[in-house]
Amino acid sequence: MVKRILAQCYIWVILILMYLPILVLIAFSFTTATNVGEWTGFSFDLYSALFKNDEIMTALGNTVLIAVISASVSTLLGTAGAIGSYYHNKRVRKTIDFVNQIPIVNAEIVIALSLTVMFVFCGTYIFRGNIFSFWTLLIGHVVISAPFVYTSVKPRLQQMDPSLYEAAIDLGATPTRALFKVTIPEITPGILSGFLLAITLSLDDFIITAFTRGSGLLSGANTIETLSTLVQAKIKKGPIPTEMRALTTLIFVLVVLVVVAISIYRWRRAKKAKTDNAARARKYAK
Repeated sequence: MVKRILAQCYIWVILILMYLPILVLIAFSFTTATNVGEWTGFSFDLYSALFKNDEIMTALGNTVLIAVISASVSTLLGTAGAIGSYYHNKRVRKTIDFVNQIPIVNAEIVIALSLTVMFVFCGTYIFRGNIFSFWTLLIGHVVISAPFVYTSVKPRLQQMDPSLYEAAIDLGATPTRALFKVTIPEITPGILSGFLLAITLSLDDFIITAFTRGSGLLSGANTIETLSTLVQAKIKKGPIPTEMRALTTLIFVLVVLVVVAISIYRWRRAKKAKTDNAARARKYAK
């Protein structure tokens, strides 16, 4: 009984520490006060001003574009690496697993500095110029995201029945057709999980972005600004724009809706599978 009470208290303390600041931020997104803690009346002015703020909208657009593109590339590379590793021999599989763990456990500042040194070297001795741009930023985000996709897809491959792929080959399917008709559908949940994780990693990244960004995307000839770099730049000069409170509220609500939608989808899928299994059992019983 005591252990249960302590466990529940621990959970509630963690939830309060995590969500109370968010709830406070949401509450003060409905007032135009400059500082959180001051209330000047309920209004939706910050939300209307948000979409008129070109600086924030540009940063938001850059952030979303980078996240979607880097997550797509990372998903392709991570999935291909996981499949290739799974069907390879044990020694190669262990080597790939070891190499894949390095970006995951390594400090992000080390990865950022190493990428910066590499880009500076390539720009100085190979391309003879500054190469920092959207492409260097994309490479940086892929480097930190692809290993996590790999770790999301690999367990699904290990849970898959290997005889399914072999049966498809024996029945006349080419390796490519068997891969897309048998293997990929079996590991789709892992691929989707890796894609969502890659988007999350890209959206809230600051260190890699600050070290590898250049000009491009919606910023044009100017240095690319994302939400994280924009907030950091504003903190240096003064208070964070009040419109950011409205933006963070919208992001939080969107994330909650996505989580709820995924949960409902999984619940319905599990319920359908349970119903189908029960129907099969009744059929065989007859």
